Amino acid sequence: MAWELDADRPIYAQLVERIQREIVSGKYQPGEKLPSVRDLAAVAAVNPNTVQKAFAELERSGLIMTQRTSGRTVTEDTELISNTREKLAAGHMRSFIDNMQELGYDTGEIRELLAKMQSRETGDSGKQSREAENK
Repeated sequence: MAWELDADRPIYAQLVERIQREIVSGKYQPGEKLPSVRDLAAVAAVNPNTVQKAFAELERSGLIMTQRTSGRTVTEDTELISNTREKLAAGHMRSFIDNMQELGYDTGEIRELLAKMQSRETGDSGKQSREAENK
């Protein structure tokens, strides 16, 4: 199934973001070989040149390395992966906070809403666990 890509943003940038997420989430482990340009292009339903451009960007950032005979691998630098993860999280959080403030929420209200949501999720999962035990 082709990846869902936003026509309003450069495709290579979306590929970079997706591969970054897959690396920092652990889908691709440090030192693991990545799919080839052609394989990834087929999966994402994009031009191989676009994948090549995304890989070049990831290589510049240090997240992946090109090995002449064995393709591309994820860096073994776990500190770089961790720092990238934190940067991505900070970007998502900044966007979330900006969106909430546009809705008129202040920092305290945002915290309250997050606490409510977290307690609901904790309560729901506890309820589901009890229901499973009773079966």
